[in-house]
Amino acid sequence: MVSSLREAYNAHFTNEKYQAFLKDLDDHYPSVIDFRIAETPVFVDKSFAQKMTDACEHIIDLVLDPSFKELTQQAIPAGEFVPGDEKYPHMICFDFGVCKNQHGELEPQLIEMQGFPTMYGFQAFFPEVMRRHFNIPDNYSHFFNGYNLHTYTDMLRSLVRGNHDAENVILLEWKPQEQKTLIDFLCTRDYIGVEPVCLTELFAEGDRLFYQKQGRKIPVHRIYNRIIFDELKSAAKEVQGLVDLTKPYQVEWVPHPNWFYRLSKYTLPYLKHPYVPETYFLHEVKMLPEDLSNYVLKPLFSFAGQGVKIDVTPEDIDAIEHPEAYILQRKVEYAAVIKTPDEPAKAEIRLMYVWPEGDARPHLATNLTRLSKGKMIGVRYNKDREWVGGTVSFFEQ
Repeated sequence: MVSSLREAYNAHFTNEKYQAFLKDLDDHYPSVIDFRIAETPVFVDKSFAQKMTDACEHIIDLVLDPSFKELTQQAIPAGEFVPGDEKYPHMICFDFGVCKNQHGELEPQLIEMQGFPTMYGFQAFFPEVMRRHFNIPDNYSHFFNGYNLHTYTDMLRSLVRGNHDAENVILLEWKPQEQKTLIDFLCTRDYIGVEPVCLTELFAEGDRLFYQKQGRKIPVHRIYNRIIFDELKSAAKEVQGLVDLTKPYQVEWVPHPNWFYRLSKYTLPYLKHPYVPETYFLHEVKMLPEDLSNYVLKPLFSFAGQGVKIDVTPEDIDAIEHPEAYILQRKVEYAAVIKTPDEPAKAEIRLMYVWPEGDARPHLATNLTRLSKGKMIGVRYNKDREWVGGTVSFFEQ
């Protein structure tokens, strides 16, 4: 979005450089990346970054309010409450669309948030490879708060492992080898020594959890949780007989699974900020807005854009059997402002916060960015397009 850098980047871009970049990524992790990598990063100036972080800090203030847990107790679906210490979310992600306001000025608009990990490993590896192939100015970084690759991975290791040996900490996921985020699990393993473990490999003895490693029974003291309960629901038959994560085991969570629901779309109706679109619980809407076409309907308990209705009609709302499980959110119009060789692309920037032990509040560490030329952001919605897909933003320092 920094026009001078955009013009320079595009002018020096070649497909040969891009293919070499992709090969470099693949050489490190052959045939693992299962989503499209965009041809370009996004360049963000200090002013736009400040707008995003202002909104994030406003939300964090709400999380720190003593009443927040009580406020969000109903966010956790029946039967999915996990016992244990959920003192704070170790990781928080905020997704912002790059938009234009009524004056034609660029501004961020919050799309959603999650008290859940994302690509914290891959987003350390990926931008370093990009810098080897493209000219990224030295005064622009994908890291924040003074981090570099070394200090960031040291922090991530401490955050995820705590005071435990690496083999007693697992990255827990459902069928990790089949996930599009497998590349992140492997980067996490290589940076901090924590192995991905499938729920099928976990077993309990009393209130203790274990997994097998090279014929040895290894106790699990801490879980870096990457399981999304919605995915377990869709695999209900396969999950039968496996460890029930809602039982009170003697284990630490990073972050605790309840934060996936507490800090999510459920939180949006409680926020009042210029960079957070108006959002309402559907069951609390007494009269539909006259400009309903300017709203989007979202299920509270889904992920990756599933179940979202962009072009909402009164009939869509009448058909909802459980309105308490939906929100009505003012539609955010992404601005197609990232110049590419053909049509401009839209951008969504995910700011990735961490909350180390003992800190009074979380702080911003890195980011993930996605480019789109379709109706929805996300690699699954942009097939057969170029200059779209997963990437990163470099921020003016």
